Amino acid sequence: MGVNVLELTDITKRFGSLTANDSISLSLAKGEVLALLGENGAGKTTLMNILFGHYVADEGAIKVRGEVLPPGSPEAAIKAGIGMVHQHFTLADNLTVLENVILGRESLWRWRQDLGHGRQRLGELSEQFGLGIDPDALVGNLSVGQRQRVEILKALYADAHILILDEPTAVLTPQETDSLFATLRSLVAQGRSAIIISHKLHEILRVSDRVAVLRRGQVVGQVPTAHANRDQLAEMMVGRSVVRPQAEALSPGQNLLSLSAVQTNSRTGPLVGMDMELRAHEILGIAGVAGNGQTALAQLLSGTIAPSAGRMALLGQEIKQADPRAMVSLGVGRIPEDRQHSGVVGEMAIWENLVSEEIRQSGFSGKLGFLKKSAAKKHAEHLIDRFDVRCQGPEAETRLLSGGNMQKLILARSLSREPRIILASQPSRGLDEGAIAYVHGQLLEARKRGAGIILISEDLDELMALSDRIAVFYRGKILATLAVHEFDTKKIGLMMSGQAAA
Repeated sequence: MGVNVLELTDITKRFGSLTANDSISLSLAKGEVLALLGENGAGKTTLMNILFGHYVADEGAIKVRGEVLPPGSPEAAIKAGIGMVHQHFTLADNLTVLENVILGRESLWRWRQDLGHGRQRLGELSEQFGLGIDPDALVGNLSVGQRQRVEILKALYADAHILILDEPTAVLTPQETDSLFATLRSLVAQGRSAIIISHKLHEILRVSDRVAVLRRGQVVGQVPTAHANRDQLAEMMVGRSVVRPQAEALSPGQNLLSLSAVQTNSRTGPLVGMDMELRAHEILGIAGVAGNGQTALAQLLSGTIAPSAGRMALLGQEIKQADPRAMVSLGVGRIPEDRQHSGVVGEMAIWENLVSEEIRQSGFSGKLGFLKKSAAKKHAEHLIDRFDVRCQGPEAETRLLSGGNMQKLILARSLSREPRIILASQPSRGLDEGAIAYVHGQLLEARKRGAGIILISEDLDELMALSDRIAVFYRGKILATLAVHEFDTKKIGLMMSGQAAA
């Protein structure tokens, strides 16, 4: 490795009584990939937001190539050569992909944007990284996975010397991840450096040179990747040994959900003649690159859209109209992929979000319709403890939660109701190893109780570990539905790209 290009010294950040970063010191060498690991709420994203100028540290200093970085200035960070792919997107919904990527990259004195040059370079980057996307598409019409692609392209377009990648592979196929990592390695070989935040330990072991582990806001260890293994890193992250649960063999039960020639008019990848069945005691995994119909399927099960053609039956009842309340009443538990916009109301208190779907069913509403706050808050406190939602209490605003803890809140609200059908869309995205093991255990327990689970995930290891069957989506259709033992990740990855059939 070369000389240090980045030095963080004694960085401390507090939010009220919560110390998110506690005297953290880290360095990054020229030509190095540093992996930053830690459980949810450990302070990783906070630290990176300080580095990129979104937050100002209460104590400590940052140097880039020996020069002190002015605090609280993203512009200064960009000028210093720092590029960041945020875990939560920073895109303008009313602009196109191309406009988002080149926004802020041209002089304000230009009479017009040089869209031709931007389009050419964006096309080259898209092809190079396997991140195909329509440059003229409005970001507001894109799925969550497609938006993350735009974020990755923004950072690559900026040609930064220090790249911060926060969960960059969450929506990529194995082949696309291979391409991204190959390019990342090429970049650092030319003297650039990167910090990658990921909960996929096998990827960290592949791509990084060194691993730093945070726990409860402090650095608890650093180790060269060549001397690390998955079990060691998982234990460092959560402070205990972590073993993911294994699915036991179960016979499928009654038919809970059936789709017959279903079509939708969803903007984020419609369904085209979809046929599907889900049975009790079964986890049906859905594999596919974002934008190929997974979001439309999730919208159907959430009750936000109805089939435009074909037949959808839930527990023997045909669904003809969009009605989210009816779907909840019928026993559908929903874990949406976009936790910030469709999973919670950020301005509401944590306890309000936790009871929002069961006020009428669980006795939190009195005779005159008034909310029984004490009972609702007590229920919320129980769920916070059971699902290890790390927060300042049930009264805190939900928007203040880390991404992983926000996901835990959604899981607590959904799974605690013991629904008959569970829509689990990216349920472990952004979670640490301990939380992933817990979530997987909860899903398998629900399967054992008799629930049918639709598991939509871009993490193929998760699909292979939990699913009884896997359906591969491509352009709104199912290319194949096979028992999990008939698949491997390479075969799924090729089918996700439309390159092979079963």
